[in-house]
Amino acid sequence: MNQGKPIARLRRILGHGSGCNATMQAARQLCAGTGGIGSIRIHADVKKALDQNAPVVALESTIISHGMPYPQNVETARRVEDVVRSNGAVPATIAILDGVVHVGLDKKQLEKLGTLGPKCRKCSRRDLGLVVSTKGNGATTVAATMYIASMVGIRVFVTGGIGGAHRGVEKTLDISADLTELARTRVAVVCAGIKSILDIPKTLEILETAGVPVIGYKASEFPAFFSRKSGSKAPIRLDSTEEIARLIVANEELSMQNGVIVAVPVPEKEAGNHSAIETATKQALKEADERKIQGKDI
Repeated sequence: MNQGKPIARLRRILGHGSGCNATMQAARQLCAGTGGIGSIRIHADVKKALDQNAPVVALESTIISHGMPYPQNVETARRVEDVVRSNGAVPATIAILDGVVHVGLDKKQLEKLGTLGPKCRKCSRRDLGLVVSTKGNGATTVAATMYIASMVGIRVFVTGGIGGAHRGVEKTLDISADLTELARTRVAVVCAGIKSILDIPKTLEILETAGVPVIGYKASEFPAFFSRKSGSKAPIRLDSTEEIARLIVANEELSMQNGVIVAVPVPEKEAGNHSAIETATKQALKEADERKIQGKDI
């Protein structure tokens, strides 16, 4: 591998031109469907970028439907897409509308998703077939977004916080499907860390067992979504995008089938106080336990 040109190599991976042509051809045939059951529609801007091996960044849609109210959700989604564009990549927000998987949404589709809000089904991998077959509406989680992104050849996905092992996992076995997807789907996930409500040390242990590289970008301590601190060491610290690109390219060339986590701490001026967040989290979980609220409802 030519270590002197990692970004150029990564740009090819961000498209679809590296090592998986047969899979990509099959995906393209599927995407050529007319909207029937099982079809995928790729937005024209995303398709053009993929055809030209230009950078494409996948975005999830659960944050739009379930993360905040309308119209704030749509306004935020548009701002996020604008940030991706301003950095030279094409955004591809992924969602299911009327049973069709969309990779990239136009303004009308984004508006529809935002107004539907929680009426959309929150879709992990297991839910995709159900929502498509019933011609329903679904917003994709980290796991589902990774799966669909990989299917069409998008290799980088940006989100807020990833799921993981819930506190008390030794009793409940409540572990997010995000971790399983990271173990078997070749997509780099850029995030602000693991959601602070989760058991971060146990989540990192599971990721280690699954063989998923976990990088702290310019950070020795693994971030906890709202906070720059978690009390857990970042398994890998890398201080430049070039180093991260080299790692992603190396995984690709070694035919690794797992994903990579790139954890970027929230900017210091916007970070929450770790101690205060931890205190509030423990209180919230105590109340949830008293009300018998469990699983994804938390």
